[in-house]
Amino acid sequence: MNHPSSFNPHSAQAAQRREAMLARIAQLRALEDRAAQASAKSKPVFDKRGQLLPRERIGLLLDPGAAWLPLCSLAGFLQDTQDAEKSVPGGGMLAGIGFIHGVRCMVVASDSGIEAGAIQPRGLEKMLRVQEMALENKLPFVHLVESAGANLMKYQVEGFVLGGGLFRNLARLSAAGLPVITVQHGSGTAGGAYMPGLSDVVIMVRGRSRAFLAGPPLLMAATGEVATEEELGGAEMHTGVSGLGEYLAEDDREALGLARAVVGQLGWDARALTPALSRERERGQDRFSGEWGQDTRAGEAVSLPLPRAGEGRGEGAPAPVFPAADLLALMPPHHREPVDMREVMLRITDGSDLLEFKPLYGAATVCAQAHIGGHAVGLISNNGPIDVAGANKATHFIQWMCQLGHPIIYLQNTTGYMVGKDSEQAGMIKHGSKMIQAVTNATVPQITLQCGASFGAGNYGMCGRGYAPRFLFTWPNARTAVMGGEQAAKTMQIVAEAGMARKGIATDTPEVQAQMKTQFDAIVQKFESQADAFSTSGLVLDDGVIDPRDTRAVLSFCLDTCAEAAAREPRRMQFGVARM
Repeated sequence: MNHPSSFNPHSAQAAQRREAMLARIAQLRALEDRAAQASAKSKPVFDKRGQLLPRERIGLLLDPGAAWLPLCSLAGFLQDTQDAEKSVPGGGMLAGIGFIHGVRCMVVASDSGIEAGAIQPRGLEKMLRVQEMALENKLPFVHLVESAGANLMKYQVEGFVLGGGLFRNLARLSAAGLPVITVQHGSGTAGGAYMPGLSDVVIMVRGRSRAFLAGPPLLMAATGEVATEEELGGAEMHTGVSGLGEYLAEDDREALGLARAVVGQLGWDARALTPALSRERERGQDRFSGEWGQDTRAGEAVSLPLPRAGEGRGEGAPAPVFPAADLLALMPPHHREPVDMREVMLRITDGSDLLEFKPLYGAATVCAQAHIGGHAVGLISNNGPIDVAGANKATHFIQWMCQLGHPIIYLQNTTGYMVGKDSEQAGMIKHGSKMIQAVTNATVPQITLQCGASFGAGNYGMCGRGYAPRFLFTWPNARTAVMGGEQAAKTMQIVAEAGMARKGIATDTPEVQAQMKTQFDAIVQKFESQADAFSTSGLVLDDGVIDPRDTRAVLSFCLDTCAEAAAREPRRMQFGVARM
């Protein structure tokens, strides 16, 4: 049934919220562009070597005009430096889900225009995350490698130890029947040599590809042996002598053409699954304009778009009645003003058609059934703290969706679970725990979108990162923390004052008041800076920050991905494909 909307997009409040959101989106795009520009500075060097830049490689690899969903584009933001004006996000690599010969694939490319593609700490986490996504969503893994390996000047032992998980995951993907295809555009040294070594198919470029456990300098230092790079690990040697490579290409373009041919021979086109997943993707009207690819066939930089609303499983799915542009003006820049999250649901669902579940019970927790891009889904959101009734309602609804087999989408806007004497006596802990049990053990895909506040245990109960949702995206205004900064500072102030009172120390003197004010402000600043969506995304605590207007397209794409995974049965093996 269609719900009426009470939102006035022409109000002064809406105008203020829209302006604040657009400013945040502009900051997001500037950060993503900063990474692209930093990589593009290496273009003269790449041109001299006859190579393509990483974004150009992705543009040639993917089907022209097909959907492309960038992932974790802010990884590493504020981790390389605390200066927000100088930090370069991305983690030293590009990643996303796109189509190659009609096959939905996970694509990862070393951003070798930045520090020669050296692996960064958050880049490691980004790689581990997208490998897990490929495994869970049954996606072929296509890796465009050109990396200087670990930056020895910034060596950290935990990076070395945990980095082994990259290679373990390649073996897991192959054993799960998910093809691992590597294009070795440049160097792969030491541990990096195991990237092609643990791939099912490797394509190398004459004169450019290198793969060795020890390069000439280390070899000489360790053994005194003198050898050239080509003798140790060149493309011709590996494709003709060691057998590490299957195909030898003359340049990047031919290598990418071979990669497309290999994927085209997999027999994995979505048309082999169901007719509803078989249509060719067209250039979309809804665009995710985050990262840029270079389609060198067209000769110009193009935004690689998401599918338009209705593409995918639900061909011809009706668009929402209310415009996506309203999503810019719904959320306040802070989280002290109430928001009716039904207004968000009305702007992302097919025909704005919602069937609200238990609307009169636990009203601050909103549960509804709807369709997005033709997919039947359950939606859960928050119009206030999660109370006892809301927790029970959400638990019931999650189990209902599992019985129906409908994916669940969590639209986070929560200050957490209700606190207080009445709430505690009513059993808030045990009822909240039931909700967390349901979220943890749900048998359907779960997708989380952080639209506003994500505070306290509400982050857990609404399927935050720790609960392994299939996908998790964030709006630019969202904030994540154990509590608000002022709440945390006030809590610490009360504790400090009580401690001083026990010791007989007066708390009303100017000196003590000034000290407590300084401490209060420091705690607020610490909490607020860490809660910011760009900061949490820099820590790879989400899969990307998105423009609210792209929400429906992103969710449709993710639901299509989940549906394909459910329909596909890879040929599992006991071990990954061993190189011969």
